[in-house]
Amino acid sequence: MALERWEIDSGHSGIHLSARHMMLARVRGVFSRWSGTILADSDDLSRTTVDVYIDASSLETGVFDRDVHLKSADFLDVARYPEVIFKGTGVEVLGADRARLLGELTLHGVTRGVPLDVEFTGRTRDPWGHERAGFRAKASLDRRDFGLEWNQFLDAGGALVGYEVDIEIEVEAVRQDELKDGPAVGQERTLRP
Repeated sequence: MALERWEIDSGHSGIHLSARHMMLARVRGVFSRWSGTILADSDDLSRTTVDVYIDASSLETGVFDRDVHLKSADFLDVARYPEVIFKGTGVEVLGADRARLLGELTLHGVTRGVPLDVEFTGRTRDPWGHERAGFRAKASLDRRDFGLEWNQFLDAGGALVGYEVDIEIEVEAVRQDELKDGPAVGQERTLRP
């Protein structure tokens, strides 16, 4: 087994989400504080595991009042549930650069399986000699499955806030067994050791 440990460089990665507002436009948000580790077996990618820890209070949509509401007990309830956690438990290889990451998402105190469709975007060395790999992932979930049911309903029919949440993730990860002088440039641990 050739196990490789990778740390997600959250300074060059992003977790973005979006949901419909009044059944019209998509409102987008991003988590600004999070960290993650990937353990990959290069001989058997199906054994890959991923641990991601997200500071729920770091959700930003660009509108202060909306951000306050999303962090309140109506939605994320960050006072009671300060972290969102994803534990990837394995990979189904679908092609040379495509896979499905199987895992469990813990959100708002509820844990459910959420598969991510993953695209491998490349592997290279940065100017400091560190090996980096890139991934793009997508998933959709129904927020009601996690107890996030708050809404208001429109006179014309439909909901103020959509129940389907689309998640898009861009990851740049740094191979750790090559790092001899501490974290790579741009890498910042924000949650969990």
